[in-house]
Amino acid sequence: MEAGQHSSIVNFIWGIADDVLRDVYVRGKYRDVILPMTVIRRLDCLLEDTKQEVLDTKEKYDKIGIQNQEDLLTKVSGHKFYNTSPFTLRSIKDGLPSQYEANMIDYLDGFSPNVREIIEKFEFRRHIKKLSQADVLGDLLEKYLSNTINLSPEPVLGDSKQETLPGLSNHSMGYVFEELIRKFNEDNNEEAGEHFTPREVIHLMSRLIIEPISPKIKDGTYLVYDCACGTGGMLTEAEHMLKRLGNEQGKELSIYVHGQEVNAETYAICKADLLIQGEDESKIMYGSTLSEDHFPTEKFDFMLANPPYGKSWKSEQKKIGNGGKSGIRDPRFIIEHADDPEYEMLPRSSDGQLLFLVTMLSKMNHTSALGSRVATVHNGSSLFTGDAGSGESNIRRWIIENDWLEAIIGLPENMFYNTGISTYIWVLTNRKPAHRRGKVQLIDAREWYTKMRRNLGNKNCELTDSDVDKIMQAFESFEESDNSKIVANDALGFWKVTVERPLRLRIDLDDDTLASFKDECAEAKLDELYDTIKEVAEELGAGPHMDYASFLKKVKKAHKAAGHKWRKSKEQKALESGAIVEADNDAKPVVAKKHKDGTIDYESDSNLRDTEQIPLDYEGGIHAYMEAEVWPHVPDAWVDESKTKVGYEIPFTRYFYTYEPPRPLDEIESEIRTLEDEIQGLLKEVLV
Repeated sequence: MEAGQHSSIVNFIWGIADDVLRDVYVRGKYRDVILPMTVIRRLDCLLEDTKQEVLDTKEKYDKIGIQNQEDLLTKVSGHKFYNTSPFTLRSIKDGLPSQYEANMIDYLDGFSPNVREIIEKFEFRRHIKKLSQADVLGDLLEKYLSNTINLSPEPVLGDSKQETLPGLSNHSMGYVFEELIRKFNEDNNEEAGEHFTPREVIHLMSRLIIEPISPKIKDGTYLVYDCACGTGGMLTEAEHMLKRLGNEQGKELSIYVHGQEVNAETYAICKADLLIQGEDESKIMYGSTLSEDHFPTEKFDFMLANPPYGKSWKSEQKKIGNGGKSGIRDPRFIIEHADDPEYEMLPRSSDGQLLFLVTMLSKMNHTSALGSRVATVHNGSSLFTGDAGSGESNIRRWIIENDWLEAIIGLPENMFYNTGISTYIWVLTNRKPAHRRGKVQLIDAREWYTKMRRNLGNKNCELTDSDVDKIMQAFESFEESDNSKIVANDALGFWKVTVERPLRLRIDLDDDTLASFKDECAEAKLDELYDTIKEVAEELGAGPHMDYASFLKKVKKAHKAAGHKWRKSKEQKALESGAIVEADNDAKPVVAKKHKDGTIDYESDSNLRDTEQIPLDYEGGIHAYMEAEVWPHVPDAWVDESKTKVGYEIPFTRYFYTYEPPRPLDEIESEIRTLEDEIQGLLKEVLV
């Protein structure tokens, strides 16, 4: 179709809103009528030639009592849908205005179940009533039935009867519908980012997952998946790109798109878009991907998504975990990894974006030659949020230790409609080429953009074809540069170790400390403990005493000899927190246990406890790090190995940080003096 005619159709339909709906709907709600009505008119045109045959067939099958007629009627209609109402949009318009509403409802009810579901998700029936009450339903029908535009696949005569309007193929109708979606999203940009990813970002993501393996694509079937498919833009872009590459290479490709969407309207738009393009929309599912995964066993070749980020998934926890997070046993999120049979990949309840990535990776095809390729958009928190052992860190660890992460691309800020924050494309595959194995490529494309002439919400820049080409060139070359860093997998991981130091306690038994301790024991109702300490103090003297273990042994013995019970949680806790005991680096370390081989375990001092993050690629590992960085300063420290955890983070900005030295002091001083002179000059002018 000619670009000019394409634009004229879009502009005509766009104009219907202002001509018919202006006084009935606020501008942001025009789409609620225009999008479903455009779909309905296209389907009406497609069914026109076989309408009577469908009605006759239904009447015949009704007479002989055949109940399940769906497949039969679809075959007669020649499409994946049909309509058994006696009405068409034109016959409704030619009827009595008083019957517009009733006849329109009858017409909608006559559609096949797949179309009725789309209409229900659009909630279009309630709009029919509103349009009828406002007396504009007839005007709306008249606009869509006008000979000024042609939404039929067959040519028709224009209004002048001398001009022929060419028919619209399914593919061209898809472009018209997608352009309407884009215009409505941009016009209502405060909500657009929730379900609309800029087309240039979608194009880039599709290229990233398809082009690197395009020479290896063979005849066959390929499955594409989007776990948060919104209006379906990513699915259709990836499908079109695959078809184009297949045609260029003379390959016979069968491509099936699968998606899931939780928002009713965008789900309906996605299904409708596929339907009017003649595509199979049966694999677009409604519901939450996290709690209602409709493809639990399916494996996909290409996956791409822009999942919601910074959005709570607390409500989902109750559904997935049968009451809460602690009850989650979903095999997508609780797996076996790193010798842990219950390796947990559950991020904070305030942000569930990484769970969508985990869901996609659980559906990778591990048996095909090409495996699976994935592209997904995340904000910066997915790179580094979460300590070692947390759900976010565990997800990154699982991905990187399986060597699935191919690249991360930093996009320009203000690229999306409803947010100006930094965003990143993650590219993953389970079939890395040999030269990429064990490595991750970081590409800084934050300055590769073109300013837009007019802002669309937060979006003030875009990726032109040349910008996208530049990113693809950096990705495909896989070379180090100012904007491309090649990082070993181990460089992104670290051990988080707990460094302990021995408990060293000094005991003071002078009159002042004993008096204070007496008051403490009285308050805690442990008078017998004070009596024991008083007895031991008379034997040992005022002190200070630097061997707490020896002192404690005497106290326990005396306390028990006096017929009192010694409890670690009560008497010993009161003693160690009391006035007579103080931490002292010169005191002897408190022994916890002596082993037969002569080694000694000491009690740890929680006040001196510290943690260290040691890179996995640190030469010599944890022991070498302790020798070089810790023991020269605190030789009595040790690592509590039972608490050591492995974590992963991706410090993207650190790899591209360039140090800029401060300006020389004399230059700054000179500027200050110049400013002072200017101020003095201005003051003189004012005073004069």
